[in-house]
Amino acid sequence: MKIPKFIRQNLLLKMTSLNAATIVIRLVVTFFVNREITDVISKGGYAKIGNLRNLIAQLTSFTSLGVFNGVVKYVAEHKENKEQLQKLFSTTFVFTTLGSIITFVALFFGASFFSEYYFNSSDFVYIIKLTAIVIPFISIQRVFSGVINGLSEYKSFAKIELVAYLVSAALTIVFLFYKELDGVLISIALAPVVQVLVMMFLVVKILREYVQFSQLKWQAPLAKSLFAFTIMSFFSTLLLNQVEIEIRNMIENKISEDEAGIWTGLMFISKNYMVFSNALLTLYVLPKFSGIYNKPDFMKELGSIYKTLLPLFAVGMFLVYLFRDVAIDLVFKGDYSAMSPLFRWQLLGDFIRLAAILLASQFIAKKMVYNFIFTEVLSLALFYGFAYYFVDIYGIEGVTIAHFLRYIIYFIVVFVLILRYFKKQNKKAQLK
Repeated sequence: MKIPKFIRQNLLLKMTSLNAATIVIRLVVTFFVNREITDVISKGGYAKIGNLRNLIAQLTSFTSLGVFNGVVKYVAEHKENKEQLQKLFSTTFVFTTLGSIITFVALFFGASFFSEYYFNSSDFVYIIKLTAIVIPFISIQRVFSGVINGLSEYKSFAKIELVAYLVSAALTIVFLFYKELDGVLISIALAPVVQVLVMMFLVVKILREYVQFSQLKWQAPLAKSLFAFTIMSFFSTLLLNQVEIEIRNMIENKISEDEAGIWTGLMFISKNYMVFSNALLTLYVLPKFSGIYNKPDFMKELGSIYKTLLPLFAVGMFLVYLFRDVAIDLVFKGDYSAMSPLFRWQLLGDFIRLAAILLASQFIAKKMVYNFIFTEVLSLALFYGFAYYFVDIYGIEGVTIAHFLRYIIYFIVVFVLILRYFKKQNKKAQLK
């Protein structure tokens, strides 16, 4: 089928259409797999799966010391400069090695503690140790993804995501019927291995062209530049997932384990449709913003992105809301009907979130570390604070109300800080 001309002429729309096709396939498979999981596993077990996914997300950042966005930025800026790229990858090699060793030691030898913390049980020590063994694959996958994103190789990215996900999904189904909850947890822990193997098979030529593996040195000439991204990653990925774990535990303690499973299911759906925007952020928005240095060009590009993405996202969210009960019945087995009233606030919050994180990408593109940290900490503190307060009044719906209110405030603060940044840049230009 021929792609319409207006899509072919717009890179963002081309990425969006290809990404959307990939995600539609992924969603169909995801819903099937999730339905099988919830048929076998209780809501309490489903909450444990949510905690392991949060742990893997934290490790994805920490094992590479958070250099993903730095790799995207500098590969986008220096893809024609082999010398600069070699400095980047040597520094990344040092960062990922140190991050992987520290994380492995902590997880493997502290497996009993982490099993109790994440699963409220000592029965899953072996899952924590298995995750520790897989750590090198987690860091490698993260760095190589950064290279693919920095080069804006969106076709390759789509292939990797789809093939890796299909293989992981098949693995999950096999392990589910073999060992139920334990099997699902094992498949989640092994997913990074699958992703690396698929990536090496599909894009090894691209990686070899830009990453000179034989010339990597135990040196970190760009350590200072990448360390800024390490700090930003800590406050975004690590703290974000930690707050989700704490909120899930709070729901379990204040209401019930089943309600924690309901909220985990809602977050599962939310994260799946937000995958669409997250991929575009690293493939298009971050590389684009990295090359823009003045307010008029930034506002023009931001306006173009908003006009392209927000209407599509709004229509998609409206359809999700309209057919939420159908979606719940398709994605989950058992009684998850308590999720239905939660969609209103979650979808509204996610829409504002998309607008806000598109804007906040400028913090990463321009290494505005203090602004990034301030807004992330503010956002997470507001989320936990509002959730803790509202859950006593509205029950589990209070958590989604907190989500909505948090992003309204976050968007306003980010917008003000971006305007202040360009105002300062303008003054500096005038002084010169």
